[in-house]
Amino acid sequence: MGFIWSLIVGGVIGAIAGAIMNKGGSMGIIANIIAGLVGSAIGQALLGTWGPIVGGMAVIPSIIGAVILVAIVSFIFGRRGQSA
Repeated sequence: MGFIWSLIVGGVIGAIAGAIMNKGGSMGIIANIIAGLVGSAIGQALLGTWGPIVGGMAVIPSIIGAVILVAIVSFIFGRRGQSA
């Protein structure tokens, strides 16, 4: 059950990051989950584990990390799309 809970929380964090970056509509549920989980790892590595913790993830650093991840991925894919 812990794994499923982590996926749900990761998906919500990814969806929040997509909404903040105005990329929520273009990201699917799998991309939201991946952005949430990877962003959580990035955010907690950079900022620590402060604030509320849900599903083993510190929410605020996780959202910040996911926003950073979505921004980087959007920049890379945006640049690739423009040059083609």
